[in-house]
Amino acid sequence: MTENSSLAQIGVVGLAVMGSNLARNFARNGNTVAVYNRSPERTRALIAEHGEEGNFIPSESIEEFVASLERPRKAIIMVQAGKATDAVIAQLADAMEDGDIIIDGGNALYTDTIRREKEMAERNRHFVGAGISGGEEGALNGPSIMPGGPAESWETLGPLLESIAAEVDGAPCVTHIGPDGAGHFVKMVHNGIEYADMQVIGEAYQLLRFGAGMEPQEIAETFKEWNSGDLDSYLIEITAEVLSQTDPDTGAPLIDVIVDAAGQKGTGRWTAKAALDLGTPVTAIGEAVFARALSSSLDQRAAAQGQLPAGEIADFSALGVDKQDFIEDVRRALYASKLVAYAQGFDEIKAGSAEYGWDIDPRDLATIWRGGCIIRAKFLDRIREAYDANAQLPSLLLDPYFSDELTTLMDSWRRVVIYATQLGQPAPVFASSLSYYDSLRAKRLPAALIQGQRDYFGAHTYKRTDKDGSFHIEWSGDRSQTAM
Repeated sequence: MTENSSLAQIGVVGLAVMGSNLARNFARNGNTVAVYNRSPERTRALIAEHGEEGNFIPSESIEEFVASLERPRKAIIMVQAGKATDAVIAQLADAMEDGDIIIDGGNALYTDTIRREKEMAERNRHFVGAGISGGEEGALNGPSIMPGGPAESWETLGPLLESIAAEVDGAPCVTHIGPDGAGHFVKMVHNGIEYADMQVIGEAYQLLRFGAGMEPQEIAETFKEWNSGDLDSYLIEITAEVLSQTDPDTGAPLIDVIVDAAGQKGTGRWTAKAALDLGTPVTAIGEAVFARALSSSLDQRAAAQGQLPAGEIADFSALGVDKQDFIEDVRRALYASKLVAYAQGFDEIKAGSAEYGWDIDPRDLATIWRGGCIIRAKFLDRIREAYDANAQLPSLLLDPYFSDELTTLMDSWRRVVIYATQLGQPAPVFASSLSYYDSLRAKRLPAALIQGQRDYFGAHTYKRTDKDGSFHIEWSGDRSQTAM
């Protein structure tokens, strides 16, 4: 059925692939869905191709679209982030009435969401920034959804979003994250973790392929095996699929004909920038963002080929390590580095929650990320258990389960970083994650020297280990100490 005389429970604005699939998901799950796109052709195409999947009410103007929604009206925007989103919000707000709800389901910068929520509140409209993860397939078959905004809006939206979300153990992968920009902040960090996860998987592939000399199909079988254990996750699963794919044109491994320059849409950069503003180290995510940027510096990389000295590079045979032992070391290093990436992501969410007063519960995130989203992984159950045991856990790495896991992973992790150096293979996330871990556990860090340097050239003062207060040395004078 394509049209229904009754009003729609939910509306979708923007019918590119994500918006179209989301609308179909709502309709398939028993909701009447109003649909609108700036280009009417897309609206007509959706109805022509998928109209029999449920009840749709198509419109060719914003006013007609809003009129087709039951009150309080609820409309999800699935358009390009930025000015396009602001334009649609303004159109909807003008056509809507007090208490109606506008939901931005795109990857919006959380500070934009904070601004938009405030602007809509001044007009007595509710605004919800909802992170939606799972890509095209998730949008159609069940995503992980991270809505922020007013708690009152969640009371109305909750059942609708639960009807389309992925489910794990009978629990829908959606919950109210917190006020204003909380939902989009969490989705941003989710994507940052995704960057680190993908990069460290790539580094494992790099070492197996160009270190141990394994062929793509053999590596694919290795990843399939890994996916049956601690590394069980969506990204490990699809990595095996990608590596086993042959090129339809040449018959060569597809991986060998793909240009090695990774694009990005900005959420990884946003995560790193926000972490800098919050003073929270997310080195795994930052290195992953920089690795993508470096991969795309094709002219610079081409100029460096054969020009930069490499020093003494070892062949794999010179390492004196059994191939299967090497593979197992890489697996363990991958697992350890993934744990660091997730721990850093949760740390950033904790810092953001404190900064903006969102009161985000990490247990909720570990629950809703178990299904639908790109970073869904088996060990998210363990992460939830960790925060169940101690909601104020200073670091995920300090949970007894993960601490015990790291005990078994540590020696392999260190060996792999050494192997990568000996083989001349880049492993920025492996190495930076290990460095972060060692910094976290170190009794003393060189920051004491940095504080001394800052006091010397800028009189920035320093603190002492044996008494309170700030102090300064008269470096250009008699070297006496002054309490500040």
